[in-house]
Amino acid sequence: MFVQLSSAFVQLSSAARWLRGLWEKFQSAGPSATEARGLELLKEWLSPEQLAQYNANGFFDVTGCDSGKRYRIHHGAAMNIVEIDDVGGVRTGWCFIPKACIVAGDVMLAQKIFLETDERGALAIAKNFRPNSRS
Repeated sequence: MFVQLSSAFVQLSSAARWLRGLWEKFQSAGPSATEARGLELLKEWLSPEQLAQYNANGFFDVTGCDSGKRYRIHHGAAMNIVEIDDVGGVRTGWCFIPKACIVAGDVMLAQKIFLETDERGALAIAKNFRPNSRS
């Protein structure tokens, strides 16, 4: 029985090393083609000011169509939107994401369009959260 367990452990250990190697190879390959296309599409939809802001900081600001409030969309797919005041201070965080599992660029584009065309609808389904101080 000990020999069987030892053999099983060696097999699991080999599988774990193989998976770790595969994961490291995947991570070092950079963004996937799908992620790259998502970011490319997002950048095509950003205004020149938003694009400059995103390239410099990893976020861009949008103005809500109903209230005129400003929202900052950070790179990411969840808990990445903060409402900001007139001097750039964080008021509150908002989280709304599509039901489908899609790449960050596509999520950020959907969030941008939603806030700019149906702010009330976006906030009606969004979850409010308290952002950390670095937002």
